[in-house]
Amino acid sequence: MILEIVVAIAGAYQLFATVACLAFRRGQGSGARGQTPGASVLKPIHGVDAALRDAIRSHTSLNGEYELLCGVRSGDAAAAVIAEFPTVKMVECTTITPNGKVGSLIDLARAARYPILIVNDADIRVPPDYLSHVIPPLDDPRVGLVTCLYRPEGDTLAARFEGLGVSTDFAPSTLVARMVGVDEFALGSTMAFRRADLDRIGGFEAIADYLADDYQLGHRIHALGLKCVLSDTVVTTRLSGGWADVWRHQVRWARTVRVSKFWGYLGLPLTFATAWAIAAFIGGYSWLAAGLLAARMLMATAAGWFVLKSPDVLRLWLLIPLRDLFGAAIWLAGLFGATVSWRGHSLALNQDGRIRPRRRREEPPAPHGADK
Repeated sequence: MILEIVVAIAGAYQLFATVACLAFRRGQGSGARGQTPGASVLKPIHGVDAALRDAIRSHTSLNGEYELLCGVRSGDAAAAVIAEFPTVKMVECTTITPNGKVGSLIDLARAARYPILIVNDADIRVPPDYLSHVIPPLDDPRVGLVTCLYRPEGDTLAARFEGLGVSTDFAPSTLVARMVGVDEFALGSTMAFRRADLDRIGGFEAIADYLADDYQLGHRIHALGLKCVLSDTVVTTRLSGGWADVWRHQVRWARTVRVSKFWGYLGLPLTFATAWAIAAFIGGYSWLAAGLLAARMLMATAAGWFVLKSPDVLRLWLLIPLRDLFGAAIWLAGLFGATVSWRGHSLALNQDGRIRPRRRREEPPAPHGADK
């Protein structure tokens, strides 16, 4: 009886997520407009990877009035890549914080000249009409932050496998949250907000010792009585690395979610359709198992193909159940432990998601790339 109830809940979630995906797809393209106020795009950068040059190039030909500021630390090889684009303003960042990315954002915000700030990760690639999608929602005084879904591209099979989870699990969960009225989330793929609201929460300094800086920014702006909304545009991110890298990245993300929203994290297993389909099959409910798996594959296709337009969702379609089981293992690993691996550094987290002080003085790592 209990198994049947859990399977029913998992199936209902898959169907509801499918509706959320189709509703979002129907509204895509409806939010753009011609003229937008000026904005400062802040892009903190640490190191060089294969996606950096294309990401910066995509930001140099946007429609509308804006400036692009890229923040680097002294001696960073990324400075040479940024210098290839004469319209980009390079800012040498010197502020040291537990979360190195936020330290760079503090310096970038000081150098920015527009009242609207847009933050996105170093590897994010955007379409030419990006600004006309992410800025207009801020015309509504009830909106405090605009964020975006992102389409993953992988350099390796392991990275593409990781991206399959982004497309078929993470993206639809974001759309479900949006549909049920959860409006305190922000994704590192894009965070557009007013400088005045940033000042009201204490600036980037207020979130400088949190690992999940994107969540904290959205949470604090939401605490002002403002909504965090999802733009109708989709940006692109680049994933890379081998299987060990994927495991470390996913466990870090899982533990970050756990310390940020503990009770929500505990409820995630109810959405693990493939795991519950296997349990139903073993329990003798083969028809329930088949129906649940069919609902899961339908939802994954709706999210990954109809919403994100990810070719890998079709190419790796048969691997979706295996990726689901991998995700369940990640959830279990994320349930325990308070240490995460971040760009070669081991960071310890407090129960509220703050980075514990280091024992010796050293510059903290500054994330970029797929760390959304």
